[in-house]
Amino acid sequence: MDLTVVAYIAYLLISVGLTAWVARTLSKNGRIFLADVLKGDEKLADAVNHLLVVGFYLVNLGFIALYLKSADEITETRGLFEALSVKIGVVLLVLGVMHLGNVYVLNKIRRRRVMEREQTPPVDPQGWTRRSPGPWTAPAGGPAGA
Repeated sequence: MDLTVVAYIAYLLISVGLTAWVARTLSKNGRIFLADVLKGDEKLADAVNHLLVVGFYLVNLGFIALYLKSADEITETRGLFEALSVKIGVVLLVLGVMHLGNVYVLNKIRRRRVMEREQTPPVDPQGWTRRSPGPWTAPAGGPAGA
């Protein structure tokens, strides 16, 4: 068997395995974050989590398939390892960029939700709050020295 074919098989096995591992890890650990972003709606968090995982698989497996072809023929073991290291390194970088992109978008959504919560006044606009005594107010017994 040609070493180029061995490189293709190894590349596919390693990169698809890494993609599956990263997707499972992100799905499992990202669920809590999504529930917070979506105001505790567990069903919606599960649905969004599943959609993100499907999209993650589609993009990454598509990239892996497109990046499979090697421009040079591999004739020795050293070339096999060099080709694999470059290809797998690029796949890992793409996985990392995808992960950071997801976290960035979800964090922006989360920040917006937090800002919406903070903009709600503690009382109605026509309501009143009790004034707390400050250091500038006189004690209840009257001014000092009177």
